Amino acid sequence: MNTENPSAPSAAAEPEALVVDAAGITFGAVKAVDDVSFEVRRGEVLGLIGPNGSGKTTTLNLISGLLRPSAGRIRLGDRDVTRDPIRRRVRLGIARTFQSVRPFDRLTVRQNIEAAAVGSGLSSREAAPLIDEIVEELWLGDHQGIPASSASAGLVRRIGIARALATRPRFILLDEPAAGQNESEGEELIESIKNLVLKRNCGVLLVEHDMSVVMNTCDRLHVLDSGRTVVEGDPAEVYRDPRVIEIYFGKQGDHA
Repeated sequence: MNTENPSAPSAAAEPEALVVDAAGITFGAVKAVDDVSFEVRRGEVLGLIGPNGSGKTTTLNLISGLLRPSAGRIRLGDRDVTRDPIRRRVRLGIARTFQSVRPFDRLTVRQNIEAAAVGSGLSSREAAPLIDEIVEELWLGDHQGIPASSASAGLVRRIGIARALATRPRFILLDEPAAGQNESEGEELIESIKNLVLKRNCGVLLVEHDMSVVMNTCDRLHVLDSGRTVVEGDPAEVYRDPRVIEIYFGKQGDHA
């Protein structure tokens, strides 16, 4: 641990990519994820998109350790973490948010962030400067003293991101962070994601249905449909891809 700056783990031998290598998982006769491969690099945002039921959240569950793949591997740099439990993956630098964020209602927004930081191994004293940074980066200064029970839906989403950041991740998995947010909050979310990538050199895997957030945030897109990869590439090129148009709009859909 880098005791001089708790918000930034030592750069020595840090993994530069989170790799999903031919991953798959089967539930009964259903292949929920089938031979999916991609990598998330430090300092970039990769959007994982697709229609409902395409395997996006299941893929996040494989990466974070909630599920173990039936096939393939999950690697953090050169380390195979496929069989590592969730807690170990968090300590290695993989954090995630969930579609349903459940903050500690009786704690304030700041105390929620502190709980995550202390749970990741920091003392309250070590965590304080990190929490200050996160509060500033996510525009939580006016809200940090209120109980989480009174937070709006958009604020609850930001609490989820803040708690993930408090574990000092190298890679962060965001599962529909824009859900329940208004247009202004969505714009703040876009800037927050860009800032955390720039300031913390994190790699971000973003699952999101709000295409405005996706197109204004992601460096690359990886599209899933029925658990399989359709295409990966530059957002503008992916958005114009006939296969993606058909998935989202149907063969006669209007993509204007």
